[in-house]
Amino acid sequence: MTERRWLGKYPDGLKADIDLTAESGSLVDLLRASVSKFGDRVAYDFFGIDITYRTVDLVSSHLASYLQSIGLQKGDRVAVMLPNVPQYPIAVAAILKAGMIVVNVNPLYTPRELEHQLKDCGAKAIVILDEFATTLDQCVARTTIDRVVLCSIGDMLPVSKSAATSFVATKTMKMVPAFELSGVTFSQAVRRGSRGVPKNPEIKPHDVAVLQYTGGTTGISKGAILSHRNLVANVLQNEAWFGPALDTIPAGEQPVTACPLPLYHILAFITSMVMLRVGGKNVLVLNPRDTSATLKTLSAHKIHMFPGLNTLFNALMAHPDFDQVDWSHLKVTTAGGMPTNPVTARRWKLRTGSTICEGYGLSEASGTVTCNPPTGDIRAPGVGLPVPSTFVSLLDPAGKEVGPGMVGEVAIKGPQVMRGYWNREEETSQVFDARGFYLTGDLGSMDEDGYLKIVDRLKDMILVSGFNVYPTEIERVVAELEGVLECAAVGTPDTDTGEAVRLVVVRRDSALNEADVKEHCRRHLTGYKQPKIIEFVESLPKSPVGKVLKKDMRAYAPIKN
Repeated sequence: MTERRWLGKYPDGLKADIDLTAESGSLVDLLRASVSKFGDRVAYDFFGIDITYRTVDLVSSHLASYLQSIGLQKGDRVAVMLPNVPQYPIAVAAILKAGMIVVNVNPLYTPRELEHQLKDCGAKAIVILDEFATTLDQCVARTTIDRVVLCSIGDMLPVSKSAATSFVATKTMKMVPAFELSGVTFSQAVRRGSRGVPKNPEIKPHDVAVLQYTGGTTGISKGAILSHRNLVANVLQNEAWFGPALDTIPAGEQPVTACPLPLYHILAFITSMVMLRVGGKNVLVLNPRDTSATLKTLSAHKIHMFPGLNTLFNALMAHPDFDQVDWSHLKVTTAGGMPTNPVTARRWKLRTGSTICEGYGLSEASGTVTCNPPTGDIRAPGVGLPVPSTFVSLLDPAGKEVGPGMVGEVAIKGPQVMRGYWNREEETSQVFDARGFYLTGDLGSMDEDGYLKIVDRLKDMILVSGFNVYPTEIERVVAELEGVLECAAVGTPDTDTGEAVRLVVVRRDSALNEADVKEHCRRHLTGYKQPKIIEFVESLPKSPVGKVLKKDMRAYAPIKN
């Protein structure tokens, strides 16, 4: 087993391993324990509406009862296609309580993307915001979905009849596109479920809790199988890691975290679960791109923990209202999803007093693998030390471990690592080595103290604002456009998003132009996947066997239309 030389750099009091023997239950056990301890505390705040732990527990039990009453069984997949609204954590709790499997879905997916994920996981039901129902309308007939729960921001909870709710509802209802989809509303489902008694199926630690879709290291989007034990382990790892910093919150104050990242993203999902574990409050940010509204929301709270990424930090600091927020209570700022620019980190420290603790994680590892310690030695640029119970190994192409300072593929092992990809045994076998280490496809180096630095990606994945973009998917979509002979997508540096998609096209029809390609991509790809730069060339650089040499593409100048 890999030597854990990083343990010598752990902050005082941090143990090498988490105790899974005492806390080896399910996420449901974790949620119930939190309700028992913190029932009357606020679990979620949404536009000033406070939702207590007890309310989340009660309403989710009613929804769980409804899901069971319509014939869904333990192990069935239920998709959740919601932004950061209160129905999201309630739906997740309900699905887990019912012994079913949560399938997180990006609400901004196109019909094509949504259809792939729903068919791949075999979901029988979906909880979806009405604003996105028109997307489901266009593909539901080709999926296994036969039950739909429609949520509305104005139909959040029985306890939410307030002026704030009315304002939000009035403002957002105007944005809901027309749709024909039939289903029950969230409130109807809760009311119907309240008439019954929910069954409490036995949920074991190794039962599947979540299918977290990701492109992984190869191919199109696929579901990482995360068990209850995987996710509970990562919650405990994060609690151990950030606990000392949160312990500095003055006695009597409830820990508060902002939730600007989408809850369907594994980083935000785990962060919100950590706060539930410690009795904290999650402040839901509906749309972090609305910087004014985000800062107004933050200014109403004492924020102790702030998870973000480089683009978000920059956008917030560029706004004139940034200093209206009292950042003096901030104990932990975490960053992931994309590299944090050193200049951004310095400016954030100067303006908030909080050092950004950059970390490294992925969906296949339930979120967190390494992180800089918030109360110890932070080394930037870099993604810190492996969290407790985690092994990190750097491998050469032959699978042999490389020495300190040398570059190798990052391989990880720990209780948070997935069991594999849903219905993809062959791909699963390709990403685990003989020792059981998951091969991430990322290239990194580790110094003598165990601090990890990500150098590059082994595969061609493009990272746009913290989201994985996979060139093969873009290429497959663009290749369907008449007039395209062949194409290839690569990443290119971008000051706003870290990377942007650069598409290089060989035309079959000389009449094809940039506007044609962009319009086609808008119809079939989520915004962050759409090419920002489109170039036309006579041919793509290729190897003798016909493989496109993407590393050589930067040498090709575009042909003007």
